[in-house]
Amino acid sequence: MRVIAVITIMSITMGIMVSGALLPVLAAVGVIANGSFNGYNGIPSTLTKPPLPQRTVVLASDGTKLATLFYQDRIEVPISEISEVMQDAIVAIEDSRFYSHHGFDLRGTLRALVSNATSGNVQGGSTITQQYVKNILLGSAKSDQAIAAATERSYARKLQELRYALAIEKQMTKKQILEGYLNIAYFGSGAYGVEAAARRYFSKSASRLTLAESSLLAGLVQQPYGYDPIRHPEAALTRRGIVLNRMAELGYITQEQADVTKKRPLSDILNPTTNSNGCTSSIAPFFCDYVLKVVRSSPAFGATLAERDALLRKGGLTITTTLDVNAQAGAQKAVNKYIPPKDKSNKAAAISMIRPGTGDVVAMAQNRLWGTTGRGKTTYNYNTDRGMGGTIGMQAGSTFKIFVLAAAIEMGFSAFEEIKAPKESTYENFYNCAGTDLFPPYTAKNFRGGGFYNMFTGTAYSVNNYYVALEEKTGICRPAEIAESMGVRTGSGASLARVPSFVLGANEVTPLSVATAYAAFAAHGLYCKPRVILSVVDRDGKVLPIGTSQCTQVIDPEVADGVTKILRGVISGYPGSTGAGLAIGRDAAGKTGTTNDSAAVWFSGYTPDLEATVWVGDPRGGYRFPMQNIEINGRFYEDVFGSTLPGPIWRQSMTNALKDVPRHRFKLKLPANVVGDEIVEPTATPTETETETETP
Repeated sequence: MRVIAVITIMSITMGIMVSGALLPVLAAVGVIANGSFNGYNGIPSTLTKPPLPQRTVVLASDGTKLATLFYQDRIEVPISEISEVMQDAIVAIEDSRFYSHHGFDLRGTLRALVSNATSGNVQGGSTITQQYVKNILLGSAKSDQAIAAATERSYARKLQELRYALAIEKQMTKKQILEGYLNIAYFGSGAYGVEAAARRYFSKSASRLTLAESSLLAGLVQQPYGYDPIRHPEAALTRRGIVLNRMAELGYITQEQADVTKKRPLSDILNPTTNSNGCTSSIAPFFCDYVLKVVRSSPAFGATLAERDALLRKGGLTITTTLDVNAQAGAQKAVNKYIPPKDKSNKAAAISMIRPGTGDVVAMAQNRLWGTTGRGKTTYNYNTDRGMGGTIGMQAGSTFKIFVLAAAIEMGFSAFEEIKAPKESTYENFYNCAGTDLFPPYTAKNFRGGGFYNMFTGTAYSVNNYYVALEEKTGICRPAEIAESMGVRTGSGASLARVPSFVLGANEVTPLSVATAYAAFAAHGLYCKPRVILSVVDRDGKVLPIGTSQCTQVIDPEVADGVTKILRGVISGYPGSTGAGLAIGRDAAGKTGTTNDSAAVWFSGYTPDLEATVWVGDPRGGYRFPMQNIEINGRFYEDVFGSTLPGPIWRQSMTNALKDVPRHRFKLKLPANVVGDEIVEPTATPTETETETETP
């Protein structure tokens, strides 16, 4: 019966000259026979053409490319930037009557109908316009069901394509349709559109494609994988020959040109370029990944996660970040130098660098390669919290003493008042934040020695019992409030625990959050939310309104400057201080941090222009794998302190990042309780270059 129906439709349609009258006839005979026609006029004729997915480029602050991202590797170009020979080749092999039909080819369609009716298989006959429609429908699909409908091998789907094709032919010129098709078609090897394909296979633009190259590409669209010249060179050459013969048959080239071109080996023209997709091959892969997570989590890029993901899939964005290429390279070199990625100790080092007063993250490095398997590889970003691809955090040790220091200065305690700090002491006057309940007696120890210390010497030598005694005076709540106002949370996103061991860094935090807080002190108490994106421009050149630095004055400038004055003594001014030997030839302030058993060690420090925080530890668990009696990078350590690994990483990174920056001095406006001559020598032997913390 099908054959009779097809013969009938052929006899009827041979006399039909008006293209718009053909589809109802086809529907009435061919599609009814298949039982799938529900009324031609009921099929929509308006086709919405979504923006084609394009590449998104992530740049450093100076325009250096950090990564190229794409859902489909595509670079849209106008028809004027596609060589004429490429246009001829695709028309010759895909739709030789393209310029004369009105959206479908009667001869080709009837030929396909006869073949389908006799064989039972749905075959070709699609025009370039119909193929363009099919690709648009596929690109618009938002679900598996929609994708299946767009690729279904049925007469109903064919009829829908024809109706859309007729409408498009009335709306667009032939050149516009050809341009759209050449930009949307898949050419294999991950390349969507002719420009991406030209770059992928030949490392050149589509405007420069030759006959040999164009005929090769034109042959790919029928079977992009089967005719891939990189994977299947013989099949690709055979297919190219078919294209060349067809071009000669239609008069686009002479047969002599076709024969000469067929003899050219692929080695003469292939020059493949692999275009990496994503952050994995970036010079700053962990920073790059953090940028993408910011885009996916920020309402500035869409009201919902689905909208933000759609923005990235659509692509065509130019994302300029805050990364300083020089600072990043120097930081990466420093962490790799002191702990190579594949060091048998398995210890890790991470550094975050922030520009005070802006929140701009200029570097984010760690001694790991991006990867899921193998020594020295990870996809975790040790600089940031779990919600942004990082960890639950690490105990920060004595770096937290600055928050008690700030609270004490704010409350008016004299920086010169000495407090007795014995080697071991028990404290019984810690209240909860409501002031109603006492904590159990809390015992703290200095690493070694004891004596009387003031804010200057107690900080320079990082004396535990000086600071626990000071915290008993300030209470545990105000220091935690100051830390949180400067952006410090645990790596899991929770509020900081208000416990007596707060001052000794018992909370598990991340390098980026600690760096943000120290940068606030460098900026005279101005907290700025970490920022990694300077601007985003969409495919149409429109600048997205992502906002500028988000900064808030969280403590009095005089209080912050008082902290800076005292932290300067850690690096210079006190013989044997924890930061002795870390001077960088300019004004700098900083603080070391070491946890019990050297489970994690830190150094945070800043100049007026830059802050950097370094953490060193073991990602498998610091207390399970402490840094005691251990060999790291060929050197044996009885104990690792903040001054022995994080400190030198900080010094090298800062020196490199600031080498072209003028030597600015701190401009400090000090509160009365910090003004005066510093006491250079403590009244007892310095306890050690580091101290220990206690867990809550």
